[in-house]
Amino acid sequence: MTKEEKKSIIEGLTEKLKETPHFYITDASGFSVAQVNAFRRMCFEKGIEYKVYKNTLIRKALENLEADYEQFCDATLKGFSGVLFSTEVANLPAKVVLDFRKKLGAKEKRPLFKGASVDGDQILGEENLEMLSKLKSKEELLGDIITLLQSPAKNVVSALQSGQNTLAGLVKTLSERES
Repeated sequence: MTKEEKKSIIEGLTEKLKETPHFYITDASGFSVAQVNAFRRMCFEKGIEYKVYKNTLIRKALENLEADYEQFCDATLKGFSGVLFSTEVANLPAKVVLDFRKKLGAKEKRPLFKGASVDGDQILGEENLEMLSKLKSKEELLGDIITLLQSPAKNVVSALQSGQNTLAGLVKTLSERES
């Protein structure tokens, strides 16, 4: 690979990382070609882009970003590295990795989760994958907050409406008795 090709890849990857708020670094070493293709297909079906890069190219692209990724690079960029890009949902790559492991078998720990950047926050280590898969998206959190805020108002309106019917029924019954 020439210097110009490397420079082009680094520039493209830097732009991709700037545009993508959530990315995960995984290790899929030891997979057969069929397994890698199945993993890529599963990612594609879920709307996630999966690409494999050399660690030095990933490191240089991360160095071009404003945030400090030095510790992240030191912890994740060893061995085989693939990057999962998710533009909208932060927990989707984690769910895809876990679902793919289930397809392979209960004891399978590949692809190995090395680290993730979720809205600029860096999460490292395999032990955090389960937690990442359970994260709620911003839209889900806003929906939960709106539901919580609407609940008391709905209860008040409901009570007032049921009271109105009771009161109207009581007045009607009383007026019929007098006749």
